[in-house]
Amino acid sequence: MPKTHPLAEVFGFPIENTSQKAQRYRRLKLCPYNNKVPSCTKDKAQAPLGVCSVFENEALAITCPIRFREEWHVAEDAASFFFPEGTKWTSLTEIRLNDRNGKSAGNIDLVLVSYDNNDKIIDFGALEIQAVYISGNVRRPFEHYMDDYANITDFDWTQEVNYPRPDYLSSSRKRLLPQLIYKGGILNNWRKKTAVALHEGFYDTLPQLPAVPMNEADIAWLIYSLDFDSANSIYKLKKKRVVFTRFTDALARVSNPEPGEICDFIEILQTKLDQKLDELTPPDAPTLQDIVNPNGG
Repeated sequence: MPKTHPLAEVFGFPIENTSQKAQRYRRLKLCPYNNKVPSCTKDKAQAPLGVCSVFENEALAITCPIRFREEWHVAEDAASFFFPEGTKWTSLTEIRLNDRNGKSAGNIDLVLVSYDNNDKIIDFGALEIQAVYISGNVRRPFEHYMDDYANITDFDWTQEVNYPRPDYLSSSRKRLLPQLIYKGGILNNWRKKTAVALHEGFYDTLPQLPAVPMNEADIAWLIYSLDFDSANSIYKLKKKRVVFTRFTDALARVSNPEPGEICDFIEILQTKLDQKLDELTPPDAPTLQDIVNPNGG
């Protein structure tokens, strides 16, 4: 059944998990998912917003990109697309990518590099991790919980204003699409592969991407879910499937959504026009005859 609050994971654990380990991570504001430092740094380093994922009805949505680093499965999955089996490789984080004019096209979350016995780079690929934006306010329920986390295992937030929910449209248009255009465009020009990691709910909101065999692909879409481990009262990151696409095909589909029916749009325009004309049309003014003889006699 749907949850009455939005907090699926806080500092790596469901709020109903009251184990000593979970309480320690909350008390010290630690990140269990290979952040660049032991602590969570999401939003604010001194007052981190330690929400890894939120509930979306009965499903979960990953809201922190670091959450995908659990046991580094995401790097291993990307490497299997970039490099032949048996290749020596490692990952480098937050690498700046510049265009021809030296202007930044943004940072790449993870660059995986393969290297030879002399530690010289042979090849590389880029891994972009796409968490989802939130509409509404997730910090307020987070702070409500953290004020008494040792005792709270459930609470009702459904009547509060700005209840937080995943905003998939903004996530794809403001984050995913620009990254495909700018960073992906440079990498594709260099004939280098890209892997995009995102959770299943996010991927399912995208237009259907035309799949190709792995050996013909420029992009691998690594699609994950969070599966509940009831024995340990935690969620585990699980790869659900991989979709292989060409860069230009994927960009065209994501940037050009399927159009709706034009008649539906015209109906909206007609409604707006009728409303505007009604506002501009003055009421019928009374005639002199109406004033002198209002009863028409």
